[in-house]
Amino acid sequence: MLFRDVSLRLSNGRRVALIGGNGAGKTTLIEILLGIQEADSGEVHVPKDQRVGYLPQDLEAASDRLVVDEVMSGSDHIIEVHEQLEKLEARLGDVDAADYADVIDRYGALQSRFEQLGGYALEAEAHRVLAGLGFAPDDARRPVNEMSGGWRMRVALARLLLSAPDVLILDEPTNHLDVDSVGWLENHLVTYPGALLFVSHDRDFIDTVAERVVEIADETATEYVGGFAEFVVAREDRIAQIEAAAAAQNRQIAHVEQFVERFRYKATKARQVQSRIKTLEKLAAIPVPQKPQLVKKFGFPEPRRSSRVVVELDAVDAGYDGEVVVGDVSMAIERGQKVAIIGPNGAGKTTLLKVMLGQLDPMVGAVEIGNNVDIATFNQHQAEVLRPERTVYEEFSGIVREPGKRNLRTVLGSFGFSGDAAERRILELSGGEQTRLSLAMALVNPVNLLVLDEPTNHLDLPSCDVLEDALTAYPGTVLLVTHDRHLIRSVADALIEVRDGRARWHDGVPEKVLMPTGETTRRPPSTSTKKSPASQPSKADKRKASAAERQRGSDLRKAVNKAERAIQKAEVRAAEIEAQLADPALYADPARVRTLADELDAAKAAAAGHLAEWEAASLELEELG
Repeated sequence: MLFRDVSLRLSNGRRVALIGGNGAGKTTLIEILLGIQEADSGEVHVPKDQRVGYLPQDLEAASDRLVVDEVMSGSDHIIEVHEQLEKLEARLGDVDAADYADVIDRYGALQSRFEQLGGYALEAEAHRVLAGLGFAPDDARRPVNEMSGGWRMRVALARLLLSAPDVLILDEPTNHLDVDSVGWLENHLVTYPGALLFVSHDRDFIDTVAERVVEIADETATEYVGGFAEFVVAREDRIAQIEAAAAAQNRQIAHVEQFVERFRYKATKARQVQSRIKTLEKLAAIPVPQKPQLVKKFGFPEPRRSSRVVVELDAVDAGYDGEVVVGDVSMAIERGQKVAIIGPNGAGKTTLLKVMLGQLDPMVGAVEIGNNVDIATFNQHQAEVLRPERTVYEEFSGIVREPGKRNLRTVLGSFGFSGDAAERRILELSGGEQTRLSLAMALVNPVNLLVLDEPTNHLDLPSCDVLEDALTAYPGTVLLVTHDRHLIRSVADALIEVRDGRARWHDGVPEKVLMPTGETTRRPPSTSTKKSPASQPSKADKRKASAAERQRGSDLRKAVNKAERAIQKAEVRAAEIEAQLADPALYADPARVRTLADELDAAKAAAAGHLAEWEAASLELEELG
């Protein structure tokens, strides 16, 4: 049994994050909602004509269409109206006079409908979505089947976003995105008018987008209001309340059992004893939720000491076939530093890594790897080389060079493969479990330089916590490529930003570098509102408080009105830009298209920001009464 008695409602404007451990049943629940699987009991109600869009983790065979055509093909409801318009246009040339007025009326109604659906701006909107997801202008005219799996996944995501279904279901949508694209996607989804259900392990993404969190655990689904920060606090409170109730029940049971044992053989108490025994038989024990399973700490084998400078680059140009991808790079990575490499896909992060590790010769300049540097690497496709017929323990133990006194089953247990789980065959593991095993294999040998490329893809939240704890405790040097901003903040002490053909070093983790797409709507972590008991306020204090409340109410009403005006202004500006982008002649000037697309993103981001201000002020005003 994965889960039972689950009730979930998706409605317009509701944005729900679905979380839970690997194998808890997230994908099963999604497939039941989509009608791919049937529930053992219960019903799924979907209104007629409701359009539902789904992005799975694994795609079908790639299309041979051009990227922009594939993206627009998802908007079949718009394309259908366009085809009807074309048929009516063809009829207008030879229609009988008696039917002419009727055809004109139908054509006008369809044209109005086409405009309302955004048909005239469809291609412009497709280019805007593609740009937001990191595609270069030339990529729109490339066949989809020429692209890598990660870029094909982005095409599928763009197709879904453009079609704007009534219900949008996304399974790990950030797995193949860079930090820029994740930021753009956040801003797009926070203003999504339909219902949204998504699976993600990215805390920042959940906190920004979701206004509800549904956790699948202990064979049930529990819904919490708020983002990830609110979910963590509410879950702890809920578990504490359940534990307290279970403890009270256990005390009651012990008291009844003590009474039964004491008076079991006393005739005068027989009736009361039987009554209490029946009460115990009917009593249903309160189930206490299990804590996350992956709580063990991973102990790293002690690596040998490397030189102080692990990797040094001096005026390096790196690229391929005479073309520079990243130029004029000078930096040194020292022993013990944990450095995150960020930037848009295609900017040269992988090229820079290859040069650092000696896998690619620099075109210009010099690269020096320090003495006694031992390297272990993990890339996002590492799980694909696991041998499916082998067990977890066989595959893991085969990679360990120096077991020493370590118990390898204990090491596996710290990555969630305890007991019988270590004897499962790899072909039986989920994608997240295979990723977790690959990580364990990368971390188990004594090395002093870890290179990790998107290690959190397909991992559940408890597994991400294990990885975070492991990297924090790791005694060596780390080079980390990831879009997971929470992991970067928790682990990294420096950033390398690869962008526009340059690699820039940043000490610490500057938020403006981590969130390059502009102001984020991410909620700050919630704080407790509980107050310690205080003395009774005086009448003067009450009058002052009342006056302050009135003033605060006045300020909030002004803020609400100001935000409403700002939202309207931003939406008008967005509509003006969309009208310009609807002109086919504009695409003769790609630079102008990019400028307008950036301005449209900025206008929509401004509208989202003002909407967040309006919501916060309205909520506080409502609480004031």
